[in-house]
Amino acid sequence: MTQLGLPDTIQACLFDLDGVVTRTAVVHAAAWKETFDAFLRGYDGERGRPFDAHADYDEYVDGRPRADGVRAFLASRGIRLPEGEPGDPPDARTVHGLGNRKNELLLERIRTGGVEAYEGTLRYLEAVRAAGLRTAIVSSSANCRDVLRSVGAEHFFDVRIDGVVAAERHLPGKPRPDTFLAAARDLGVEASRAAVFEDALAGMDAGRAGGFGCVVGVDRVGQTDALYAHGADIVVEDLAELGGER
Repeated sequence: MTQLGLPDTIQACLFDLDGVVTRTAVVHAAAWKETFDAFLRGYDGERGRPFDAHADYDEYVDGRPRADGVRAFLASRGIRLPEGEPGDPPDARTVHGLGNRKNELLLERIRTGGVEAYEGTLRYLEAVRAAGLRTAIVSSSANCRDVLRSVGAEHFFDVRIDGVVAAERHLPGKPRPDTFLAAARDLGVEASRAAVFEDALAGMDAGRAGGFGCVVGVDRVGQTDALYAHGADIVVEDLAELGGER
């Protein structure tokens, strides 16, 4: 193992954004809850039960592209909606309409409350770069670049594969490994020589499916066992732990 807590064979590090680099997972969860709860008021019984910002968020939407999250959660309640179009208004009762409503609420929360970066992650990124490893940000968010710029972290990454790039390249999102594999290719590194850093269970699944050399789970919410079950090689509460900080 290196001083970065990674196998000696690792040449590149691929980082998720929300929950790994920035403290935005809780903001995403709140925006999803507001979106789904308003929608579910039209249903009775179990189908109308409010969205759980912990269990439902972790299971169905965390780490997934927006429309995939809508589909997965609604399917768990036995609800199907028309797909609609990516440009649907946020009040449309379609998959894309709900997704766009969530994004509208998310951006409003980011504008009013701001975004913070995890200091331990920023220090780890500095150490990774100093060691000569290449880096990529891999996020399902279409707002990835703006969020990175808001916390002054865009310069840490050689490659960005986010929701915008994934749509342009027709890459399926997590739990499929395609976005991480695209980042490794753009960095010129084989998957077996790249490490994935994720806090979402869907991200763990993607890391395992892609055959990456190391999958690091970042446990911000007390789900260490679940992260291991979904493919983590190591789990830490903060990336600074990998660099010997406590």
